[in-house]
Amino acid sequence: MKLDTWKNPEAIVSCEWLSQNLNNNNIRIYDCTTYLHYKDNDPTLPYIVESGRENYELCNIQNSSFLDLHYDLSDQNSPFRFTLPKLEILADSFKKKGIGSDYHVILYSRNGTQWSARIWWMLRAVGFDRASILDGGFNQWQKMNLPTSRSNLTFSQSDFNFSPRKNIFINKDVVLEAINNPKFKILNSLTADIHNGENPRYGRPGRIPTSINVPFHELLDSKTGKFKKFDELSKIFQLKGITKDSCVLNYCGGGIAASLEAFVLYQLGFENITIYDNSLHEWAAVDQTLPMENS
Repeated sequence: MKLDTWKNPEAIVSCEWLSQNLNNNNIRIYDCTTYLHYKDNDPTLPYIVESGRENYELCNIQNSSFLDLHYDLSDQNSPFRFTLPKLEILADSFKKKGIGSDYHVILYSRNGTQWSARIWWMLRAVGFDRASILDGGFNQWQKMNLPTSRSNLTFSQSDFNFSPRKNIFINKDVVLEAINNPKFKILNSLTADIHNGENPRYGRPGRIPTSINVPFHELLDSKTGKFKKFDELSKIFQLKGITKDSCVLNYCGGGIAASLEAFVLYQLGFENITIYDNSLHEWAAVDQTLPMENS
């Protein structure tokens, strides 16, 4: 799907486009699905992570492989579920999964575009830019009765030039400094009940001080799961006072929903975008010294 308004039209592809390119040998397609089962009774472990591999093996987009975000692409030594590994290690992991400069990578997920967006940003962090998100994901693909498979496909190892971008994913120290810095806008991608302190899922209720709430699900069409139109998305952020001259710091519970919000901002033409990697799982539950506010 090409929309002249997007900053990078090639970073979003439609189901129609992909169906016409399924047998293109220069394309490699990946299911990125992960499921979260929320506990809401233990802030140090706010959710149980379930790989989407089982559902991938039951039915997937024809000619697609699987990327396991938690088990293969996150730091297994971190107390958090989705901590970004060292970029050198991450790049090698992607290469082993068949991602390389000869291929256009298509990312899709089943339960929200945030999983595809997370991996899109991770690829960008290691210098790989030939990646696109399938608009509407697997659910839209199925609704259109497009080709599916039960095969468990593994791509051969590939290669690309490792050129790290170390300023995409940030830590709590950067966030702490941004709180009282007027050039920063801190965005919370979670639901309003968490932002307002009504749901203490991540421990101490509330939000990072000065943060603005733009729930990530408001950026997608509720019926199709596709991205809302450019003008609609622009208006959402304009009404919150978020302008392109701002440095926008995105956070959520664990750096997933924030990746979707950051992707939309990127496509709207924002230049200074970062993602707080461990987000509220670290800020609210683990480090009790960090400031919180609620209302």
